[in-house]
Amino acid sequence: MRVPDSRLYRRSDWQRFFAGLAIGAILSWAVFLALYGISQDARIKHFNDRKEEFEDLKRSKDIWMSEKEELNKENKRNLLIQDIKVKVANEQKDKYKLDSYSAYLIQESAKEEIEYLISKNIEDVYNSHDLLKKAIENKEYKIEKTLYSVEVHEILFYTTLSVELKIKSIKKII
Repeated sequence: MRVPDSRLYRRSDWQRFFAGLAIGAILSWAVFLALYGISQDARIKHFNDRKEEFEDLKRSKDIWMSEKEELNKENKRNLLIQDIKVKVANEQKDKYKLDSYSAYLIQESAKEEIEYLISKNIEDVYNSHDLLKKAIENKEYKIEKTLYSVEVHEILFYTTLSVELKIKSIKKII
């Protein structure tokens, strides 16, 4: 194998070419590092901003959740009766031969008896459920020459107060 002539390496044009390659490589590496560092700084800043935003949202969510739980507890304490439904049990209609109109009139009379409970606190109404029961049961409902006595079978307390009645006795009026 032949070794190149030593004069070739001493020529200034080849030396400038290799020096230019070395300086270009160093400069391009420096430019690459600078641009890469700038882009990484931007990514880190963006990541930190998102992390702070996430933590802020998490804190605000926790605040909202605690406020929501407190409001729900308060609302449960302050639930009001908004509607009253009274129903006469079906089995009693057949036994006493009660027509639907008479059952409707008994339901409406009982509803009028306890209508004052609308917009009252459910807890207060529940605490006085014995009085409610007595108010309905102690009244005799007069419909077309007949007196009906009722008994409260079931009471459900929520925003709608549901009362189910059973007919206890019937007295004919002459």
